[in-house]
Amino acid sequence: MNRKHFLSSFIAAATVLPTFKSLAHSVEDEQFSFKIPSYLNPGDTIGITSPAGYITLEQVQPSILQMQNWGFNIKIGSTIGKRDFTYGGTDTERLNDFQEMLDDPNIKAIMCARGGYGFVRIIEQLDFTAFKRNPKWIIGFSDITVLHCHLAKNYRIASIHSKMCNSFPDDWSKAEPIQIETILSIKNALVGEQMIYSAPSNIYNRIGKANGVLVGGNLSIIETLAGSDSDLDTKNKILFIEDTGEYLYSIDRMLWNLKRSGKLKNLKGLIVGGFKVKLDDVGEEFGKSIYDIVLEKVSTYNYPIAFDFPVGHQRNNFALKCGVSHNLEVGASGTTLTEV
Repeated sequence: MNRKHFLSSFIAAATVLPTFKSLAHSVEDEQFSFKIPSYLNPGDTIGITSPAGYITLEQVQPSILQMQNWGFNIKIGSTIGKRDFTYGGTDTERLNDFQEMLDDPNIKAIMCARGGYGFVRIIEQLDFTAFKRNPKWIIGFSDITVLHCHLAKNYRIASIHSKMCNSFPDDWSKAEPIQIETILSIKNALVGEQMIYSAPSNIYNRIGKANGVLVGGNLSIIETLAGSDSDLDTKNKILFIEDTGEYLYSIDRMLWNLKRSGKLKNLKGLIVGGFKVKLDDVGEEFGKSIYDIVLEKVSTYNYPIAFDFPVGHQRNNFALKCGVSHNLEVGASGTTLTEV
């Protein structure tokens, strides 16, 4: 990632756009008709809840302090510190806590404290009636991909794919620049700054330009939601994918699923983020790289493809607005993704 270019892009964007956008709005085109929640102002409240894995109050404290420094109030959910084996409380406790966050009109954004596993166990029991009337930003990634997909499929409401509470540095003064940049991108997304990203050139990229609503997240989550009420619609979208802890053959299988189910057929563009793979067992080597696996599945399509994008289970995991229209430009000198 070209950090200098990324930061300069934010500065340039801030000079031409208002810092805050007050009202939710929809893009006129039916294809882009996602509702955008209201952006945050100083004094607004962010709720913190753990709908998936277990996390302690001590572990979320750095994120609380930092978001308070940004000017926001924080409401700590009842699941923070609760534990039911790997989960942040029982299914009922996690469901009730998240429901309270959805229904509370004073909470303007919900940050999931961490990923792990568990959201799929409660997603169908959540009541989004109040949320549909008064949408708010929901923030998270990894297991939270369940929610991003569910919101896109059923309600066409935008959300933020980004790092969560467990990624905030304990000591801001000692944090690496890339960690600071990625955490600040959450704030920038929440207050309505235009998001602009760049990624280095890659010999496997497919050059081209595209415009479309950005959707995506964790590949294994997207695949396992196929056929459910949270199944992600990718038609005419820019799709981004990432994953961690999977064997290469598993990634191959998941991408075959996306291809066979039509999810790769009518894309406007494809963004491939970080993929941390497990080493093949000796004597069971798969023999293909991530680049080989992806390009094989999209060989009959001609949309632009960008590899090594700064999203995923890695330090350079920037906040992306799902459900928001973006321009994607993949060129010989690199990739640019710009919110429009």
